[in-house]
This record gives sequence, structure tokens and C-alpha cells, in this order.
Amino acid sequence: MRFLSFDRLDRYAVRLFAVPLLTALATMLLATMLQRLLRLFDIAASTGASIASVLLLAADLVPHYLGLALPVAFTAAIFMAAARMGDDSELDAMLATGRSIARIAAPYFILALFLCVFNLYLFGRLQPLARYDYHVKMDAVLQTNWDAKIEENRFIDIAHGFSFSADRVEDNGRRFTGVFMERRQNGIEEITTAVRGQLESDPDTRKMRLKLEDGLRVRQAPDGAIATTRFVDGYVEDFSKARAPYRDRGETATERTLPELWLAMCKTCEPDSAAEFHSRLARALLPLLLPLLALPLGMASKRGRRTPGVVFASLALLLLNHTLQFGKSLAESGRLPAALAVWTPFLLFALLSLWVFRGSLAWPGDNPVSRTVGVLERLIERLKPRRLSNLAKAAP
Repeated sequence: MRFLSFDRLDRYAVRLFAVPLLTALATMLLATMLQRLLRLFDIAASTGASIASVLLLAADLVPHYLGLALPVAFTAAIFMAAARMGDDSELDAMLATGRSIARIAAPYFILALFLCVFNLYLFGRLQPLARYDYHVKMDAVLQTNWDAKIEENRFIDIAHGFSFSADRVEDNGRRFTGVFMERRQNGIEEITTAVRGQLESDPDTRKMRLKLEDGLRVRQAPDGAIATTRFVDGYVEDFSKARAPYRDRGETATERTLPELWLAMCKTCEPDSAAEFHSRLARALLPLLLPLLALPLGMASKRGRRTPGVVFASLALLLLNHTLQFGKSLAESGRLPAALAVWTPFLLFALLSLWVFRGSLAWPGDNPVSRTVGVLERLIERLKPRRLSNLAKAAP
């Protein structure tokens, strides 16, 4: 119990960890989402969608990019916290008082456990729901500019039972001449004609509306009574083309939650569901391995091994991400069982992290990565005098 209790040093280690985590997470989210945001603004400009719709689409992308950024930010924060304690000789003081490397790593493992719980919600529910919501909103945005496709003297169906036609279409489908509209609903037939019409954006509802000028409206009630109305200016609110509703959620495995994937995997044995389920579970449990890798590399930074540690951790995470994606592809194609294809790279990464962490226990600040770099540096130093002497002998 004493090992699991937080003391002042643990709280200090967490404080050192918090600021780099938030900084790295915000930086990575901004860097990864910037290109997609530019693409969304380009789509909005071409379809006439509002800025609010772009921001809502970007919000649905956050869970996806958060899942990619969290492992890297978590690793970088632990590395920077350990490097900070090493630079200030605080690690030496902790070790001198009998505090082991495992005990120093204890708060980071507890944080990793909490992060795994959050990841189960992120990968298991938030991401698939946000992904489906993104596709629904994107479908609505892509159909916003339907008016640019209106052809002259052709009837089209729009919302609320209206049929619309115009003799002339100008201004990229926003100005009309010779407007004719027909509506049949609840036994009432209504015909509206106008000399001119113009599409506008309603500032209150942010929907398209049709402004009509010099018009005539004829309405026939179910009892046969006919009413005629002439107007100078009139509006047709919510003037949007009728479109089929978007498909239901869950047609693809990426849009299903973890419980839904489990049911599909058990009932139908779909390879897509099994691959998606194991891939998400592996990514959710990944934070438990990151302190094993990041803490030894951060502790070794005081001895001039900071750059090799950063490069090694980056390459290891990048390789793991690609191998998990490759294993998922193999499982989806049916070439390998999903559990074997996904969990094999995960276990190899776990063995690598344990090897690095165990190698640092005997001598804090030292690990297999730093020792390998040291051997390579000594080998290069030995080769330099020989090369210089050979060049001197070859000189005339």
C-alpha cells in the first residue's frame, strides 16, 4: 500500500508531466488537423456552406486525431519530465535516498491506467459516433450547393412538397426569371408564379430561402374553393432540395462501438469486426507500455543521450502504428487471425519496452539504447585516427 500511495515527490513528478503533456497534445492536434481544416474550408467555399458547419465538422474530427496524438504526447511528456528532473539533479537526490526507478515510475503507471480507461471510451464509443456524425454533416454540406445545378425549363423536387422550374437561370443558379412552383400537400394544391426570384441566406435560420418578385399565388382547397393572391415581394422559407436521408450507422466496422463490434464478431465472425475490435483494444491499452520506454530514455538525457532517445522513441511509436495498421489490414483480408495479426506487434513493442526499462534498473540513466549509441560513438572515434593516418600516408 505504501508503494501505491502518492507522496510529495509523486505529486511533483505529475506537475512536471502535466504542462508538457498539454503542450505536446495541443501542438500535435493543431499540426495534424491543419491540413484537414484547410480542406474543409475549401469544400465550404465551393458549396456555399457556412463557417459554423466547418467548425462542427472539425469538432467531429477531434476524437480521431486525439487518438493519434495521445500516445506521442504522453511519451513526450514523461520524457521531458524525466529529463527536467535529471538536468536539475533531482533524480540523483531521489536515488540517493533509496527511491528506486520503479518507484519513480509509479505515478506515471497510474496515469497510464487512467488514460487506458479514457481510451476505452475514446476508441470504443466516441470515435465511431463522431466518425458517423462527420459523414452525415459532410453529406449535408456537399448537397448545400444544389441550386447551381438547376437547368432551365426543368422541374426539380425540393423540400416540403414543392416542384420548381425557371425559364432562365443566372448568377450561378441564384437568380431566376419566369419562376413556376407547384405544391400539393394535405389535399391542397398551390401554384405560384413570379417574374423574378433570388436565393438568399436567412440570417436567423442560416438556411436558403427564395425571394419572389411580382408574383401570383393560386390555392385550391380540398372543398374546391379557389383563392388568388397577388404580391410584390414574397418568400419561400427553407428552400432546400429534398434529399434522401443518410444511411444508418453501423454499415462499416469503423462506425460501430466496441460492444457492437463484439456482438458482430461473436455472431457473424466478420473479419472486419474482429480486426477493428482488436486494433482498438490494443491502441487503448498502449499507454501502459509507454512509461517503460519513455522514463529510461528521459533519464539518460543528462548524459548527452537526449537526441538518440527522442529518435528511438519516435521510430518505435511510428513503427508500432504502422505495424498495427498492417496487421489490421491482414486481418480484414482474412490472411491472418485478427488476434495474431494485431497483438503480435503489440507484444513485440511490450518486450522492447521491458528490455529498455529493465536495462536501466541496474544503472540509472543508462539503458540499452544509450549503451548502443556509446558503442557506435567509440567505434567512430577509433576509425577516425586510422583514416587520418591513411590520408597522411597517401599524401605526396
